[in-house]
Amino acid sequence: MQAHFNIIGIIGAGAMGRGIAQIAAQAGSQVMLFDKDQNACSQAIKDLAAQWDKLVAKGRIEATVANTYKARLSVHAALNDLSQCGLVIEAIVERLDIKRELFAELESVVSPHALLVTNTSSLSVTAIAAGMKHPERMAGFHFFNPVPLMKVVEVIRGVKTSAASCTALTIYAKQMGHTPVQAQDTPGFIVNHAGRGFGTEALRIVSEGIADFATIDRILKDQVGFKLGPFELMDLTGLDVSHPVMESVYNQYYQEPRYRPSVITAQLFAGGLLGKKTGEGFYRYVNGVAELPVEPPPPVVDTLPPVWVSPRASRRAELLSLLKTLGATIETGASPSMNALTLVAPLGFDITTVAVVERLDPARTVGIDMLMDDAQTKRRVLATNPATRADMRDAAHALFARDGKAVSVIRDSGGFVTQRVVAHIVNIASDICQQGICSPQDLETAVTLGLGYPQGPLAMGNHCGPTNILEVLFNMQTVYGDTRYRPSPWLRRRGAIGLSLLQEES
Repeated sequence: MQAHFNIIGIIGAGAMGRGIAQIAAQAGSQVMLFDKDQNACSQAIKDLAAQWDKLVAKGRIEATVANTYKARLSVHAALNDLSQCGLVIEAIVERLDIKRELFAELESVVSPHALLVTNTSSLSVTAIAAGMKHPERMAGFHFFNPVPLMKVVEVIRGVKTSAASCTALTIYAKQMGHTPVQAQDTPGFIVNHAGRGFGTEALRIVSEGIADFATIDRILKDQVGFKLGPFELMDLTGLDVSHPVMESVYNQYYQEPRYRPSVITAQLFAGGLLGKKTGEGFYRYVNGVAELPVEPPPPVVDTLPPVWVSPRASRRAELLSLLKTLGATIETGASPSMNALTLVAPLGFDITTVAVVERLDPARTVGIDMLMDDAQTKRRVLATNPATRADMRDAAHALFARDGKAVSVIRDSGGFVTQRVVAHIVNIASDICQQGICSPQDLETAVTLGLGYPQGPLAMGNHCGPTNILEVLFNMQTVYGDTRYRPSPWLRRRGAIGLSLLQEES
């Protein structure tokens, strides 16, 4: 089987089909477009021509090059016209019955050596190929929208897909200028599977009344470095896309608690509040711009109380150094004085539990999230418990905002926003490795390119420390008694012996 396909067919002339057609033509293939709606094919040709003309106008390509690309596209009215194709890519509606029927028909059209692939994002490649006479030549070739800009493509091997088919697709993906990653045929493949940790845990935090959408978005952007917060991202993608994927992965994994969807997105979806495309989702949009609530300024406190730091606080030495830099009066006794602001910095535990276990006055106890290195963040996050006095809350807020860094104050919970979301992301990624869905390296590549995370989930776990991630998960499981926080065996082994999360098993 030749790696470079001289003639390919694309079935479906929607956004995905035309995007794949663009990069295939640019890679040197003759592209035969087929869609039951001939107008869709004609419009796709016009749109692609206009796209290349814009590149010419910007001086990005020569006019002769654009004309060469255009000449490689053709519209076809009958499926039989694709008989000469060495590769056919399906990019139609996400319905298993329709895809099965199409591939069964395609087998009788193309040559016995032609490769047939699906661009499905959520359906089983194995299930689609189940009705084929030669399922070994059927694979998944999952691109992301917009195809020319999203440079990753998942090459998915079904139960009967041959290794040669995946090799050919991998080489062709590189010729199209994309980065291929190899995945086994499991729900969500790599990107949509790994992405479950970001939004679902953020939704859980909102549902518990710990913080609002805007606060969570700000925290995760400023503390971790995400380009968009989870609610900004879901508004951009649209809940008509995001919520069905949540339900699909959850149900295909037989209600695995880690992937549990939220009633919040279910209600917004049912109400047609899909996000930016409808003008309202988690945020309201005016002329395409989100209306964000104004972040209140730090409180003004005339006299700050002395500060006592729990000996069990995570990153205690760094926290004491930070307090000294901020000009705090630090108490060094075995217990806090009657007037002291008491600081705790737990991993995974709620502030109330820590105050009770450490026999601290909850009225004067405030928590701070020290999972991340403070010097690398743009925001600090404090948490109160139900008994925290307003003057102590305001004093802590004013103190940690002294150097101009943003401060968010959230309500009590098991784990802070960053701790919970990052731990969930790392745990799901570790479970993907545990299942052997892909290599750790392909996982990191797929997530950084496909989801735009500041670093891969395993690198994120390394950055925070595997033992810290494990402590958050174990303590969260204790607080909530919920198996969604059960650490993956892959993560437990690496956390226990201190190996890098990226290290392959010997």
